[in-house]
Amino acid sequence: MLQKVPSSEWSSRILALRAVLGLTQASFASQLHYSAMALSRWERGSHEPPAQAYIRLGNLAGDPECFWFWGRAGLVGADFSRMLPKPTSKLEIAQFLQIEITAANRKKLSNLETVTRLVAVPILAAYAATHGVAGDRMFDLDSVPIHEMIAAPNLWCTSPAYTNCLRVRGTSMSPLINDGDIVAVDCAQTNPEQLSGKIVVTWQQPRGLVLSRFLLVNGTQLLESENREYEPVPFGKNRNWRIIGRVLWWVHQAP
Repeated sequence: MLQKVPSSEWSSRILALRAVLGLTQASFASQLHYSAMALSRWERGSHEPPAQAYIRLGNLAGDPECFWFWGRAGLVGADFSRMLPKPTSKLEIAQFLQIEITAANRKKLSNLETVTRLVAVPILAAYAATHGVAGDRMFDLDSVPIHEMIAAPNLWCTSPAYTNCLRVRGTSMSPLINDGDIVAVDCAQTNPEQLSGKIVVTWQQPRGLVLSRFLLVNGTQLLESENREYEPVPFGKNRNWRIIGRVLWWVHQAP
């Protein structure tokens, strides 16, 4: 739960960030994946942004302002590794985050000439299922609570403000993606013409969130599993399904 702070503080920080980025209210709202009306309320101080919005604001802000926004989202105890030009064993980020960070492989870090920027990616309290089982039924990921956080290199996130992580349920995408893995989903990539052959998360009625490979073959849209025992599922142009986003990468748990 967000702690109460004066509305003038969050509104002034959001206004300052938009000024630094040189964006109009409409374009700034678009990058945050929220409406211009919602942003207007935040900037006026009448409504406070939700945690998801604070994470996206932090990703756009960069160091050091990102830590204020991420702190408002509840990043307490998160393990964000920061790579600096000179070796440091324990890096002090921000007191309100209450985190202690240990830099791995200090010898390698000492050779870095630039700072690597990390993106705070929320792991949502939701499961995307593979074929044969059911996933969680919500399709608006902005309404899903944040369970944990993961720090990823900026190069791994093509659209930081639109990237979320989901857990996987089921085994029909094995051995590529296994039950219990974490997948990062770019919700800005939803154009079927650009996703053929890519792994995607879709929402289906009534199966909910489903993880599979998307194929566009002679105008026919198909979803298939890695396990060929499952037949590809064809979809027409109806409202019973939609592409939530493209899977960028995934994380396996070590055996």
